[in-house]
Amino acid sequence: MKILEYIMIILYLLDCVGLVVVVLMQEGKSGGLGALTGAADTYYAKNKGRTVEGALNKLTIALSVIFVVLSIVINLSVWK
Repeated sequence: MKILEYIMIILYLLDCVGLVVVVLMQEGKSGGLGALTGAADTYYAKNKGRTVEGALNKLTIALSVIFVVLSIVINLSVWK
């Protein structure tokens, strides 16, 4: 059972590093004055899910869900 705990901790550390890298790769979300005038409805804004920024956004969500699940599982395995 110790081997499984070590594997989860290694996956947890890799997930932490991956999450930091993906968050740092993302651009800022400031819309500037374009957000006031309605310029946010551009082609890029509508198809953001198909861009690199959209892929980074989805990867951030996936890594953060894995982070939370592994945090709970590791915490429960320590308190056994």
